[in-house]
Amino acid sequence: MELQNYNILFLYQETFALTKRLFIQLKRRPSTLFAGILQPIIWLFLFGALFTNAPSNFLPGVDSYGSFLGAGLIVFTAFSGALNSGLPLMFDREFGFLNRLLVSPLTSRISIVLSSFIYITALSLIQSLVIMLMTFLLGYGFPDLLGLGIVLITLTLLVFFVTSLSLSLAFILPGHIELIALIFVVNLPLLFASTALAPISFMPNWLGWIASFNPLTFAIEPIRFAYSNHLNLDSVALSAPYGDLSCRDCITSLFVLTLISLIIIRPLLNKKLG
Repeated sequence: MELQNYNILFLYQETFALTKRLFIQLKRRPSTLFAGILQPIIWLFLFGALFTNAPSNFLPGVDSYGSFLGAGLIVFTAFSGALNSGLPLMFDREFGFLNRLLVSPLTSRISIVLSSFIYITALSLIQSLVIMLMTFLLGYGFPDLLGLGIVLITLTLLVFFVTSLSLSLAFILPGHIELIALIFVVNLPLLFASTALAPISFMPNWLGWIASFNPLTFAIEPIRFAYSNHLNLDSVALSAPYGDLSCRDCITSLFVLTLISLIIIRPLLNKKLG
């Protein structure tokens, strides 16, 4: 029992040290943090201005397009940060630092992955909260305490899901050029094939089906619903071609996807870090 307690303590110390290293890197190169915040803000201003003169019934249930767009940009901010989470690990592979970690007397090499999860989750939540504050300052509202809890839970699940996939790619792909290329290919198509910019009712049938299975949509709709004044987890949040999904259903779907991704990544990590 005492040995197990020591192992837990050492795992905590190792994870803390590796996480601290990532934050030191961020402090020295804060462009990653600012770029992740600046891009959604620019989108918010440009798209909000683009649809300023839209008809009043353009998007039923919201006062302005900015209110509709806010949830999509909050999710896209967290998604983009998590999608890039494999890059630091990839650079560690290429520069030999990962090999040094693997031959060092770590209590558990899982601390290498845990530190990435903690760092990316913290970074993505910080960026998303800044976007939420910006939407509030622009008059697009802010969720109440229960709504804020739903936002944080949803974003955390999304970040865990995407981070696990990105870390897997960091071990599978040959180098950072391939990972960056894949990120560029995946990033915007997933955004446009979700309900971030338009509801499913505005989409052609084939795109509506894609959007209704998009993990971003499962994260966007609960967050958009969290901004409503009458929050009910069993109310319809997403009208998909295959049926209506409640806020609870969307979060559950995202949880299942996250769980599956974590189960899939485990044997890969055991193979690469074992």
